[in-house]
Amino acid sequence: MASMKFKVTWKTFLLPALGLIAFFAYLYFFNVDIPKIIATVQQRIDPSIYSWAIVFLILQTFFFSLSWRSLVNFLSVKLSVVKSFLYVWYGIFMDIIIPAESISGEISRIYLVTREQDKTTGKVVASLVTHRLIGMTVNITSLLLGISLLIIRGQLSGIVLNLTLFLTSAITAFLVLLILLCVKEKWTLKIVDALIRFAEYISRGRWRLAKIREEAVEAARMFHASMREFGHAQKTLSASSFLYVLAWLLSLGIDYLVFYSIGFPVSLTVIIVTYSIVVAVRSIPIGVPFEVGLPEITMTTLYIVLGVPPDISATATILNRILTLWLRFFIGFAAQQWLEIKAIKTASTGNIMGKA
Repeated sequence: MASMKFKVTWKTFLLPALGLIAFFAYLYFFNVDIPKIIATVQQRIDPSIYSWAIVFLILQTFFFSLSWRSLVNFLSVKLSVVKSFLYVWYGIFMDIIIPAESISGEISRIYLVTREQDKTTGKVVASLVTHRLIGMTVNITSLLLGISLLIIRGQLSGIVLNLTLFLTSAITAFLVLLILLCVKEKWTLKIVDALIRFAEYISRGRWRLAKIREEAVEAARMFHASMREFGHAQKTLSASSFLYVLAWLLSLGIDYLVFYSIGFPVSLTVIIVTYSIVVAVRSIPIGVPFEVGLPEITMTTLYIVLGVPPDISATATILNRILTLWLRFFIGFAAQQWLEIKAIKTASTGNIMGKA
């Protein structure tokens, strides 16, 4: 399979930069004191506590990758801990630069595994779909937990309640639909056939897709066979879910440590509600470019609605996104470059050996 080595251009930084512009425009529009935010960061931030947030970020990604690895390894697609970790970072980078946050990272992981291990597409897709099902379940649980805590503490606002209920309903609907597609093999085959027919129609017969159709049907059958295997793998599913929950807890820890580092610790309720809503929006696979300003605006608004002062809310959001966007961006870019350079070297060595 050909390499897809990514070249750095000004377009690489375009979407993240647009996100920053949109966020600061939002702060200006709502009269948030930007100089005060800068002063807060300079005077109040505790570097040692903020450094722990970086550690939590690395560990969160590590446990997330282990959660996925346990699923794909169960299907006899063997990945080392290091490779699964690098593949997840690669996917994170693709998520950030491609405006389809909820699926681009998963597609890149399919590409990486099948490039190395041919004819495993169906199994890799099954592992990713199962991992998404686990993630959706955790998201729904965290949304319901957050809203319950707000009700108990008497901090519930109409905006947060309505948004939480809408997102919970939307995620649940996608969860049910995904489960049905996993169970109904005929539905999947009909979708594959319809997509191939559509491609043939728009190409007016110029594209010869018989081989692609055959490979797609084979991958679909392998996918459903793998999903049936997961149906009898309670230990594997439990282990993956446990690791996913650990990653979720570490994500909450990042948000908490960011607030703590500027001397304004907030309740766990605020952290759970805000994080759950942001993740819920990003988890709906509709191709929304959610890295472009929306997370910052959403986080700041929710913090303010939940009682955090506007300047503190904006400061915490900026510090949070330095880690969850920009640090992840550069680590992901490094992982992507490393993997592609390694793939090119491996291919070159293989060609030399073949000619010898």
